[in-house]
Formats: sequence, C-alpha cells, structure tokens
Amino acid sequence: MKRLSFILLFLPFFLGSCYAQEPTIEIEPESVNKTNTMKTTEEEWKEKLTPEQYEVLRNKGTEAPYSGKYVSTTADGTYVCAACGTPLFSSKDKYDAGCGWPSFTAALEEKRIIEKEDRSAGMVRTEILCAHCGGHLGHVFNDGPKPGGLRYCVNSVSLDFKPAE
Repeated sequence: MKRLSFILLFLPFFLGSCYAQEPTIEIEPESVNKTNTMKTTEEEWKEKLTPEQYEVLRNKGTEAPYSGKYVSTTADGTYVCAACGTPLFSSKDKYDAGCGWPSFTAALEEKRIIEKEDRSAGMVRTEILCAHCGGHLGHVFNDGPKPGGLRYCVNSVSLDFKPAE
C-alpha cells in the first residue's frame, strides 16, 4: 500500500517532466490551411512560372542564400506574390537579417499569409504560404527585431517588386 501511495504521489511530477521535454507545437485549424483558392492546375502553374519559380512556389524548394534578386533591394514599394500578384510585404518592413534571404518584420495583412507547420529538413519550422494561390514563400521565425519579434524569411523567386509611385 505504501508503494502504491508513493507512486500515485509522484506520478503527476514524473508525467509533467516527460511532457515538459516535448516541444509545444500549435497546429492551425484545417479551415485556415486551405490554399490555392485560384484552382489553378499544376500544368497551368508550369506554363505560368519559370522552372525556378515552380520549384520554390509549388514544390516548396529554396533558392541558395544571397542569390536572390531582392536580398539587397532597398527601394520603396510593395513585394507581391510572383505566382498570383497578391500584395504581401511592404519595403517599410524589410530589413537585413543577415540570413541571405529578403526578411520582413510583418506581412501587409495577416490574412494574406497562411502559416503551416513544416517538419521537413529534420526540424520544426513555420512555413509561410500565399493565402490566395498557396505558393510557398519561405518561413517565419520568432528571432526578429522588437517590438514584433518576427522574421519573415522569403525566397526572392517567390516575389515580384512593385516600386512606389
């Protein structure tokens, strides 16, 4: 009886320590994860996009660091999805994170970006996609500058730039 009491007394502590070691992962509701509201077929994407754009936007690829055309861009304007033209990021929110890809502290509007758990490459990250066409943009990390603390790390090939008028 003493042994059972001892086990019951310390069981919550033991279980709590086991769970504390597991990372906490928030999973988006399925309704938020719907993408490609354009209903474009893969054949149509292949015709519309360059092979590099198709690899990144449709196959969730990545361009090499420091190779993208917008890594060092400092002009005023808006960054739009290269696949569908949806405005995604403002140059006012762009900064040099030193990571090799264009980085932003915020999206123009949260509803234009979908976040999904990404367990590829042996790690857990948060993938960002264009909410309109479902194109893979990159990832968002919580190591950005204050006050927001976010770093939207985006492939240049996923973007087009519209200069301010």
